[in-house]
Amino acid sequence: MMKIGFGFDTHKLEDNRQLWLGGILIPHPKGSVGHSDADVLIHAIIDALLGAAGLPDIGNQFPDTAEEFKGIDSKVLLARTMEMIQNKGFSIGNIDSVIVLQRPKISSHIPEMIKTLSGILKIGEEQLSIKAKTSENLGFIGREEGVSAYATVLLEKSS
Repeated sequence: MMKIGFGFDTHKLEDNRQLWLGGILIPHPKGSVGHSDADVLIHAIIDALLGAAGLPDIGNQFPDTAEEFKGIDSKVLLARTMEMIQNKGFSIGNIDSVIVLQRPKISSHIPEMIKTLSGILKIGEEQLSIKAKTSENLGFIGREEGVSAYATVLLEKSS
């Protein structure tokens, strides 16, 4: 059996904060605001994984009202999500994702993101696609007020 999941996340950007994307720190004067490290790509992937497995979303699994998740590295949340997915008998077929960010340009960081995330997900690097887009200077992303990410996941259940 194969199941598809879709995930989305968005976070506000502010000066003098860290910008974590795909599990790596991106040098930039602005960073994401959130309860955890606010890594929108990992959060979108988590929601896609949970959705495909028929599990409650990231907000239910790792609520932003819980002190234990305050400032947590999203890679830890991703590893916990993978345990849930594996416990339900699923493995990842592939993940396709997009980060939408006006600045900084992040395409040069994508290979490191893929290496980092594929290691946590225990998949081959060719099973994970990360693309970078701008919003052509439109909307809150174009004004550099925020960042968004989208992810689609194919899960396969062993028979």
